[in-house]
Amino acid sequence: MGPAALPPPVLSAPASESTSFGHVTGTAPAGARVIVIRVDERLAGVHELRGRRFDVLVDLPLREVRVKVTAVARRGSSSVTVRRVFGLPRAARPHWVNAAEDPVLARTVRRLARSYGRTCAIYVQDLRTGEGAAWNARARFPAASTLKLAIAIEALRSWTYVSQRHRALLWRMIVDSDNAAANDVEVAFGGSTYGGSTRVNALMRSIGLHETEMYGGYERTTQSRRHPIPARVDDQGWGGGGKYTTAGDLARLATYVHLAAERKGPLARRGFTGADARYLLWLLAHVADSGKLDRFLRNARVLHKGGWIAPARHDSGLVYWPGGALVVTVMTYRSWGVGGSSDVLAGRVAAAALARARTKVR
Repeated sequence: MGPAALPPPVLSAPASESTSFGHVTGTAPAGARVIVIRVDERLAGVHELRGRRFDVLVDLPLREVRVKVTAVARRGSSSVTVRRVFGLPRAARPHWVNAAEDPVLARTVRRLARSYGRTCAIYVQDLRTGEGAAWNARARFPAASTLKLAIAIEALRSWTYVSQRHRALLWRMIVDSDNAAANDVEVAFGGSTYGGSTRVNALMRSIGLHETEMYGGYERTTQSRRHPIPARVDDQGWGGGGKYTTAGDLARLATYVHLAAERKGPLARRGFTGADARYLLWLLAHVADSGKLDRFLRNARVLHKGGWIAPARHDSGLVYWPGGALVVTVMTYRSWGVGGSSDVLAGRVAAAALARARTKVR
């Protein structure tokens, strides 16, 4: 009888249906000397083992990939493959930075806001440097579907086990922006849409987001010397009532999900795990709502959640590019209705923020 087959490596990361900044971690089988990592068919790394545990950082393209890890020993080799991994750049790995206004970007943001000619709010920040700009970022707007992100966070934080039914509901709520699925998710962790909303609001307050209110369910249809980024009210426009949020709150919420992907920030301290965050980011990467923040971007990917009702149209999310990451939120309102100009504004703001970030790469 020949020697027993070499068992495959056991991976801790990446996981299927998850984002990854390039961490490949796990345990090799006894006797393995080398770990070989391939991304799709490309050789991404070779790591000599000292013991059985390994933690390797490789470069991943900005798209969904397949990661194959092969353990090599004298008596042969064995492999494990993880599919449906959405690659994010190593340069975008989360770290905490203090916010500060970028005067150049601030002038651009003010010009874009004023040229829009109607009520809008903008918040942008380079998550690598902390520098950014804002316009009207504390004004309250009808939230529309943007708060489905907050519902997903509380759901993942609450559920001990995420079943296939839960995953199907989250996909429909985030990717398809389905209102019935959002209500079902709230009921699943809160007992009712009211109970779910109460828990979402409590979480928002606990992480310092005091200008956001999740009110019931959805209608069933388909220290620094630099100046801080000035999140204030320049033009309220909307009278209030029902679900509401601000550009500043939405931007911070997306930033906190980004930080939680590597167990950092206020959400991570409240039981929202790195695995939860990476799964939610993976869902956001599949949102089929193009032509907004991503409208004019090249060599970048937007992980976002928008919202739209007759008088309001918003988009908020994370822009990943090979040099780092940005958070961009653009909200618009007009009482008699908004249109495609809202999407154009979102695209111009994201493009301007990315162009500015690219000038600061060292």
